[in-house]
Amino acid sequence: MNSPGVALVTGASRGLGATIARRLAADGWPVAVNYRSGADLADGVVADIRRASGTAEAFAADVTDEASVADLMDRVTDRLGPVTVLVANATGPQPAVPVESLDWQDHLDQLRFFVKSPTLLVRAALPGMTRLGFGRVIQIGSDMFERALPGMSAYVAAKGAQLGLTRSWARELGPAGITVNLVAPGWIPVERHAGTPDEDLARYRADVPMGRLGTPDDVAAAVSYLASGEAGFVTGQRITVNGGHTID
Repeated sequence: MNSPGVALVTGASRGLGATIARRLAADGWPVAVNYRSGADLADGVVADIRRASGTAEAFAADVTDEASVADLMDRVTDRLGPVTVLVANATGPQPAVPVESLDWQDHLDQLRFFVKSPTLLVRAALPGMTRLGFGRVIQIGSDMFERALPGMSAYVAAKGAQLGLTRSWARELGPAGITVNLVAPGWIPVERHAGTPDEDLARYRADVPMGRLGTPDDVAAAVSYLASGEAGFVTGQRITVNGGHTID
């Protein structure tokens, strides 16, 4: 990997974010491991990366807060270098809310992570990307936009908005050498899914053409490609990583 700069992965202390951070470090990127809570988990990810001869540091920040994002970008730049790979992965609770109980705050809770946070992050990283003439913005979306499960309309709407941002920013930032793409995982069991009944896992797996559940490594591989020099002519795209569960 000969590209300049640093990879910042938000929400990287656990789950998909932690696996993505480890994969990018293995690819040769210095990695900023962002977290909001759970410093011990973030430190564990950093330790894993360093044991594998990679470069990483942990950075606490609320990536839905404007001042916090600006401070995060300053700290990452000072300690590791300018951010040229931005992986917007951080998320919050995703409760099921029936439409008869849905209110505007339910929408705002989702938009805060999937519209506000990416906007703040891209805006903060843009000067460094523009200066170096290289940038990779990779949003972590969801195939829920197609599945559109009942009770999940606030989440689905926010994920649709996130895809819209990806496409519009790709057109706007392409002339500066910056690509913008979205990776849309299916249901990838991680720590927060511990305790899911076996019958639920089997029911989901039965509808996946590949005949298995996805893994965090499957998602990290897609992110790795989009961050690489080989993906320099890929922008405005949505790569769905779900074993064909939502083939159009």
